[in-house]
Amino acid sequence: MTDPATMTGADESVRHIPVLLDEVIEALEPQEGQWVLDGTFGFGGYSSAILDKGANVLGVDRDPLAAERAAELKEIYGGRLRFVAGCFGELAEIAEGEGLSPLDAVVLDIGVSSMQLDEAERGFSFMNDGPLDMRMSQSGPTAADVVNSYEETELVRIFRELGEEKLARRIAGAIAARRKQATFETTLDLARVIEKCVGRKPQQKIHPATRVFQALRIFVNGELDELVDGLVAAENSLKPGGRLVVVTFHSLEDRIVKRFFQERSKTHSGGSRYMPELDLEAPSFEMIVKGGTGPSDGELARNPRARSAKMRAGVRTEAASHSLDARGLGLPKMLAESRSGDPV
Repeated sequence: MTDPATMTGADESVRHIPVLLDEVIEALEPQEGQWVLDGTFGFGGYSSAILDKGANVLGVDRDPLAAERAAELKEIYGGRLRFVAGCFGELAEIAEGEGLSPLDAVVLDIGVSSMQLDEAERGFSFMNDGPLDMRMSQSGPTAADVVNSYEETELVRIFRELGEEKLARRIAGAIAARRKQATFETTLDLARVIEKCVGRKPQQKIHPATRVFQALRIFVNGELDELVDGLVAAENSLKPGGRLVVVTFHSLEDRIVKRFFQERSKTHSGGSRYMPELDLEAPSFEMIVKGGTGPSDGELARNPRARSAKMRAGVRTEAASHSLDARGLGLPKMLAESRSGDPV
């Protein structure tokens, strides 16, 4: 997975390099005979490294292209690699269905993959023109459906809360005015309208449409809800001593992962706006490293796409899973409201 903001001038040699690979493998500590669930299989970068260490992999991904890549890797690794088409938020059911629960480890690489970004027809990036799609599963409503049919006030909220876009209202207004004349069909069409609306300084490295594209992608794919579901599913599916490793690429994702591990690794919750003060029987995770781990200078030199990556990891204890309100995990308000009263 990677960050669309780092896509300019990407070289083919880094196209499928998984970020923080050494750090992820060190945190996972894959051992011969173990089963590791790779919940965001993608091009199979992490899975290949895990398999090379002697462990087995259950790959999960909703992208049809990932299934094709898994079939290629099965020619190399045979029965040590299994693949199930699906969402990692359902990993508990998937692992149980494969007879592999409880798991030895889970790794999640959150966001959009280089494999998806580099295919213009998928519509994730405006670096090359393509249909305004953004669907990871290639099914359901597209980003064009959202841009062309949602109320202006709804677009403002999506851009502001899921893209952290300060000019959300201005951009939504420009989109609403333009679509009265012609619907949005392509990525460059939308990107140009946004750039014209907010302007761009010559020294500005990040395209002004980046945050809007992030927001649309997250919304179309339900990524943050999926992340919450995946973290809780991993907690329920890991055996004592099992490891959960998560790589994120922007603040919304990292905030959720950070708060999840914070709440699950302490015996007392001091309470918050959304969550009551709790005395927990025992922490369900012990942190492998405190704080997040970012890429080294050497990795950044080799792969600029790793710029915003951060890894967090924990080891499952013998304690029972906690039941905490998902709203306390840092979900944006619009998503927290939709999950109101939804304990996880």
